[in-house]
Parts: sequence; C-alpha cells; structure tokens
Amino acid sequence: MLWQVFSATGVLDPDVLASPGTIARAGADLMADGTLPAAMGVSLQRVVVGLLLGGVIGTSLALVSGLSRLGEDLVDATVQMLRTVPWVGLIPLFIIWLGIGEAPKVALIALGVAFHLYLNVYAGIRGVDAQLIEAGTSLGLGRWGLVRHVVLPGALPGAMTGLRYSLATAWLALVFGESINADAGIGFLMNQAREFFRTDVIVVCLVVYAFLGLTADIIVRILERLLLQWRPTFTGQ
Repeated sequence: MLWQVFSATGVLDPDVLASPGTIARAGADLMADGTLPAAMGVSLQRVVVGLLLGGVIGTSLALVSGLSRLGEDLVDATVQMLRTVPWVGLIPLFIIWLGIGEAPKVALIALGVAFHLYLNVYAGIRGVDAQLIEAGTSLGLGRWGLVRHVVLPGALPGAMTGLRYSLATAWLALVFGESINADAGIGFLMNQAREFFRTDVIVVCLVVYAFLGLTADIIVRILERLLLQWRPTFTGQ
C-alpha cells in the first residue's frame, strides 16, 4: 500500500497523517483500555435518542400534512421554510436555549432527522396511487380504513428511504453536536486528539463513525426487505 510505503520512507510526515500500522495500534490500544467502547456507547445513545425524537416529530408532521389538505396548509409551508435554514447554523441558538449539556446535541440530531423523514413520508403518502384509494373505497373502507390498509402501506417505501437518509444525517449531526463542549463520545476523542496532533486517533474515530453508519444502514436495509416483501422491485441483472 502506497500509504504505508510513504509513511515508512518518511515521505508522509506522521504529523500530517499517521501510518496504517500506527493507526491500527492506536485503535487496538483504545479498545483494550475501554476508551473506544465507552465513547461509542455514548455516541450511539445520542444518535438513538435523537433519531427517535426526530422520527416521531417528522413522521407526525408528515401524517398531519399528507392526510389532510388543511394540515398541508398549516404545516407544509412552515416546514419547507425551516428546511432551507442550515440546521448546523442553529448550534449557537441551541446552546443559548438548551445549555451545553446533552440537550443541544440531541436536538441537533433530531432536527436533521425530522426534516428527512417529513419529506419522504409526506411524498410517500401523496404518491399513493389514486386507483388504490378508489378500489379501497369501493370495497367499503372508511377514511381510517383507507389510511391503515392503503395509504400507510403505500407510503412505507418512502418512509424507509427517509429513514436511511435520516440515519446518514444523524451521524453527520453527531459530528457537529459532539463539538459542543462534549466530555465523552467519539467526537470528544477526536477533539482531544486534535489538541495533541494525534492523527492516528483521529483516523480511528473517523473509521468508527463510518463503521457505525454502515452498520445502521445495513440494519435498515434488512428491515426494508422484511417490511416490503410485497413490493416487486428490480434487483439487477
């Protein structure tokens, strides 16, 4: 590997980027002393809480807006306007409103998650085939029967896509959130490593972020296959 060769010959300064071997040893040391597992646990907790909170908010708003024209008039324009505001730029306001503890970190994750889920669930609801609605009505389904048996199953593919986007956004928001006076978590390890120019630890943390994000995406894809077995799709040739 060129990276290892350049590091071993001194072409690549370790202060710029540590060698793969050094990074592997740093990761092993952090795992052995329990530092990395503890940081991963804290970061995972923040993501899960933010994902649940943002998921409830985003899905609820999408249902209100998607299932009712009045709800759309009341909700959609406001959400679309707020969506254009860079949510990372709200960090100073979150600190003023919520302090410097866990609340602003979780709120930042929840905000990013809510917008993605809202857009995809709303689009999924409004994208349900009108002929299916007519068929359900002809079979005697009332309003809530249509919602339960036709609209929500039809919107599920969009919701799962939104969940995948939301997870990616949650990890991105976590990186920014853990820069807010964090005293634990993967971001805290990265900030400490930056102070001491430990590029090996920084790369280890980036790899962990990527691994956790990939693992979450795999879980959602498995869930998608289980919930959407009824939907025939193209799987490649």
